[in-house]
Amino acid sequence: MAQNIYITRHLEKVIQEAVQYFSVISVTGLRQSGKSTMLKHLFPHLPNYSMKDLHIRAFAEQDPVAFLNQHQDGMLIDEVQKVPVLLDYIQGIVDNHPEHRFILTGSSNLELLQSLTESLPGRAGVYELMPMSMSETVAEIENKSTDLLLYDGLYPAVCARKNIARLFYPAYVKTYLEKDVRDLLRIKDQMQFMKFMKLCAARIGSLFNASEVGVEVGVDSKTIAHWLSVLQASYLITLLPPYYENITKRVVKTPKIYFNDPGLACYLLDIESPKQLAFDKMRGAIFENLIVMECIKYRLNKGREGNVFFYRDSNGQEVDLLIKEEGRLTAIEVKSSMTYHPDFAKSLKRLPEWTSTPIARRAVVYGGDFENTVGEIHVIRYNHIADFISQS
Repeated sequence: MAQNIYITRHLEKVIQEAVQYFSVISVTGLRQSGKSTMLKHLFPHLPNYSMKDLHIRAFAEQDPVAFLNQHQDGMLIDEVQKVPVLLDYIQGIVDNHPEHRFILTGSSNLELLQSLTESLPGRAGVYELMPMSMSETVAEIENKSTDLLLYDGLYPAVCARKNIARLFYPAYVKTYLEKDVRDLLRIKDQMQFMKFMKLCAARIGSLFNASEVGVEVGVDSKTIAHWLSVLQASYLITLLPPYYENITKRVVKTPKIYFNDPGLACYLLDIESPKQLAFDKMRGAIFENLIVMECIKYRLNKGREGNVFFYRDSNGQEVDLLIKEEGRLTAIEVKSSMTYHPDFAKSLKRLPEWTSTPIARRAVVYGGDFENTVGEIHVIRYNHIADFISQS
């Protein structure tokens, strides 16, 4: 039986502050990340309309002025990118009545941001909501093993026990392929696109080579690049850029690929249980995926741009994560092992030789329980990553 559990999101504080200054608040993010649930919780006094409802969408398209003027205080509009003309009329309303509040959601970054830029420049606070973070779900995950956490992922429906991973992810991907992919790409061969998604999952934590993937899928590299942009626009993946400011060595310029949720990645990799994951060759990459996304979520939940990178030079020297805040770097090496070894910190120790950007803190984040400071290197249990970043 599904339980009615509301989990407070860290982004709420940012939105509560922003709504004092912006007449329009837009929250984008992947399907089922909890956008509508969070905004209904924050703005219970505003009526809610979803553009997924064909009758409501028809009304909004045929008479946008009448639709938007139904309520003096404003409204919450879900999936607003499906009726982009509304944004033009919202501009006129908030220009004349800045006290009105329009709270918008969208699951397609590509469509919504383009429309917001054209129709509401400077009038909208725009934020991204990812799946849950570990620091948002302490109570929900405290008794989970690492493998169960990775397998379950951090979608709100699973964290709040409204669904289970084994049923949630197959239905999620099917819905994505039939709706988002159809709308954004109009791909005839969905099996081919599904193969592409699985190949992306198999490359988690690796430099992404579009030509190589194209050969395996059977399409050219331009098509792969386009498909990749759609995965980004629909918030399924993140491309982690390399850090190249103030670098003394020649560095790679190709991004690494990560999925925005480890549970989704497990499903695409045909991992059917936590027990299977424990022995899977991709376990280390999926663990790294979890930590990378936790760092990105930390920044986004503060209403800030990602500013998360990796370092890799032409000699193969590498640091998994660099987080830039206030002109300084926090450097993190990720290891899925439950046992700490001094070799884990080799690259962290040498990082000051490779960049002249000031380094605030350095840490090895790993799968064990022991936490300590070894010289200038912190040894951190993985579920304490947000606490460590916040102190940097």
